[in-house]
Amino acid sequence: MNIKSDQRRSIGSVIGWLGSLPVLISGVFIAFAGTATADENVAEQDLKHPPVAIGRFLGQHCRDCHSGDEPEAGLSLSELPFDLNKPHAFESWRRVYERVRDGEMPPDSGLGPEDTAGFLKGLDKRLMESDSRDIADRGRLRGRRLTRTEYEHTIHSLLGIDLPLRDQLPEDAASHEFETVADGQQLSYHLLARYLDVADLALAAAFDRALNGDVTYAADYPPARLSRGIGRRNYRGPETRNGESISWPIYLAFYGRMTSVRIPQDGWYRITLRDVRAVNPVKGGTVWGTLRSGVAASAQPILYDVGIVEATETPRDLQFEAWIQRRHTLELKPNDRTLRRAPNQTGRADTVAYRDRNEERGFSGIAHRGIRIERFYPNADREHVTRNLFGDAKQEQWKADPNGVLKRLVTRFASRAFRRPVTSDEVADYQRIGLDVLAEYGSFVDALRAAYRTILCSPRMLTFVESPGALDDYAIASRLSYALWTDTPDETLLRIAGEGKLRRDEVLAAQIDRMLDDPRSKQFINSFTDQWLKLNQIDFTTPDSRQFRTFDPVLQESMLRETRTYVSKLIEQDLSVACFVDSDFACLNERLARHYRITDNIKSWQPGNGIQTVSLSPSSRRGGLITQGAILKVTADGTTTSPVVRGVFVNERILGVRVPPPPPGIPAVEPDVRGATSIRDQLAKHRSDASCNACHRTIDPPGFALESFDPVGVWRDRYGMRGRGAAIDPSGKTADGQTFEGLLTWQQLYVNQPERIARGFAEQFLTYATGAPIRYSDEPAVDQIVADSKASGYGMRTLIHAALTSDLFLKK
Repeated sequence: MNIKSDQRRSIGSVIGWLGSLPVLISGVFIAFAGTATADENVAEQDLKHPPVAIGRFLGQHCRDCHSGDEPEAGLSLSELPFDLNKPHAFESWRRVYERVRDGEMPPDSGLGPEDTAGFLKGLDKRLMESDSRDIADRGRLRGRRLTRTEYEHTIHSLLGIDLPLRDQLPEDAASHEFETVADGQQLSYHLLARYLDVADLALAAAFDRALNGDVTYAADYPPARLSRGIGRRNYRGPETRNGESISWPIYLAFYGRMTSVRIPQDGWYRITLRDVRAVNPVKGGTVWGTLRSGVAASAQPILYDVGIVEATETPRDLQFEAWIQRRHTLELKPNDRTLRRAPNQTGRADTVAYRDRNEERGFSGIAHRGIRIERFYPNADREHVTRNLFGDAKQEQWKADPNGVLKRLVTRFASRAFRRPVTSDEVADYQRIGLDVLAEYGSFVDALRAAYRTILCSPRMLTFVESPGALDDYAIASRLSYALWTDTPDETLLRIAGEGKLRRDEVLAAQIDRMLDDPRSKQFINSFTDQWLKLNQIDFTTPDSRQFRTFDPVLQESMLRETRTYVSKLIEQDLSVACFVDSDFACLNERLARHYRITDNIKSWQPGNGIQTVSLSPSSRRGGLITQGAILKVTADGTTTSPVVRGVFVNERILGVRVPPPPPGIPAVEPDVRGATSIRDQLAKHRSDASCNACHRTIDPPGFALESFDPVGVWRDRYGMRGRGAAIDPSGKTADGQTFEGLLTWQQLYVNQPERIARGFAEQFLTYATGAPIRYSDEPAVDQIVADSKASGYGMRTLIHAALTSDLFLKK
């Protein structure tokens, strides 16, 4: 049977059903308000017209600057309607409230708290009333769909396959910095077409494994085989000596490639390097390298990371697991740019003979005694995949009662995909599609696949089905699972939801702990830190190789592992969120320790153990998230740093301070790439404008404190190449008037304000977990979450618990 032809014909009814998608989404997600009463109409009018006290305050203190043809900061209060039912007007008045509350506006007015109290109280009351009413009517968010990462994990769990599907879908737009936020998501016909294509790939792989079995592959490559082609001109592979395969720090493109290795099919492979040994290790006892896959040729230059290799003096096996494409080979080489570059004679016939004495000459290298490559399936074996598709139905049952078995299997699959039991009406369309294919073609497998395909692209699968008000147990199970696993609920969670127990405090708390302790929580750590801390942007810039000669792929990957391990430790041990700013420990490997120049501060170092928790001295500059290389790199451009960029990051991601966008027409401050002019001097001129100064007195202080770190996270005292530029001044004054001399004193100021950091984290986590940014009327609930975590010292795990058991999470 031609399934593509069948899709065009028998799925015609699906296209008609998809045509009603906007109506369906509206019916699922939008709660329509009833007829307003007389009292409601009075309140409605009150929200559209400012009371006299508010209007008087604006007239006396604000309208002179914020009116006319060229109002300050582009905000004209005379043209801004006081219609708080309109989102744009609501947000504008919210910003007005916050600026006056924080003392930023009116600038230099001399007004005290008693002068602004009436204005703030009146505006706060009306903002709160408007927002609370909107949430009661329609919920905190309208409707949210799965991100492409969540969809991939869900498909893997439903079918048991392991295809990397994420990159087959368009990138998710980030709203409020999170891909999960509904405001930035789309559900277009084009996107649905892509989902259909991905569903086809996934189902084809699943049915093939269930019906035909798993593909197996295992091969051993001894050193002599890996160096096949040795002696030829332009040879770039390893050399073989004394039964070992050895690669040297030679930084030619594709050096270290092993062309005799050719992967037979796309799939997951377990790669074992046998007896890996460091040749002439550096002071830390290690030689670092990279293992990558790819065609490794100029026509197809892209290489894909398999893992970083930490070779020690004691030989040991190292194992890696990675998805590798068909016909790709492997490349292994020392990739630590601090190593002395080994001599290269590529292009000469005596290349190997020339390198023969590299070890005696003291050059570092990575040696091993061969490679074993095995195909494996990380998510499920064939039996599990078969159960996912066919349940306990046997082939003889298909033949005896194909219609009845198909309807039963479709109902079962739909319930798993929709994350809740389904009614006969809800599943009828999917059953009909399968029955139509069965009647036309007589193929039970094709009929089942057609029905499953439609289920995998249904709004009930792609989106969170929630109604305004308290969520039912199944909706809570879905929210909880995607928040902590980025995946569909497991059988345990769905069983508890079915028993109606998930809303019980003790049950919900136990499930949160179970899920945080589950290996799948690593998916949450990766997804959340990628978005919260911008780790997904670490490849957006490449450090200037002339200025930062020792930056290398090993270092970048180690930086990512450092931050993720650190966050995992905070959650696991319920450590205070004050550790975002400073801590007496760090999570480092030997390569990072050398990069940060703190090797002498590390006690009980164990080479070969990867990322390790190490104690820091009180004077160390490496405590906290904000001093980690990944954070410092994503807040720089590869050449220069800006206190504005880092200051905005720390304020919004760590301290919970909303930074408004710059006024229109204000040019960005570009650092001097030569380092001759201090960025601080440039900002001083910029801040002479009153409208700029109002924000920059909040933005700049943490940025100034972090200016002592260069774009790759190394401490510096001066700007410019090799520290030949202007001196760095990391001192400053916070928005509330506290002075600091540099990083350590700035850290101390905020370590003593853990409740502020806790509030910022609670808002970030809830935005990610619920798919909705924190709204005006949510702030009292956030205050309660922070208060509930005080007894633990504002522990990160406690804050997650408090957030996930709050009404903000348990209600739409």
